[in-house]
Amino acid sequence: MREPATSEQIEQMAETYFGLRIKLAVDVTQEIIAGGGELHADCEEILLENGSQQQDVWGADWFTQNKSVGFESLINIRPRQQNRSMEIQNPILRERIEKIVRRLLEVS
Repeated sequence: MREPATSEQIEQMAETYFGLRIKLAVDVTQEIIAGGGELHADCEEILLENGSQQQDVWGADWFTQNKSVGFESLINIRPRQQNRSMEIQNPILRERIEKIVRRLLEVS
């Protein structure tokens, strides 16, 4: 997604997890997302197939009920990028991801 999602698109992406959450991959350089896969890696694969660079793609979640962003995913374990856990450690990177996700998924 490069443009803000419609409520129908959000509902469709959230179907995998009973409408409660959307697994995402976020390209922080291009400021785009892929969402709705069963795994974060499914979303990551879509972005990589469409020209994103691995080091720019991070896993996140959008929780539809309270419109919050989660930062935990297996694809985030990247020792060479100083992220040694599933949760994104860098507060600046987290802020950047949250801004992108909210711009594209926070439907009024």
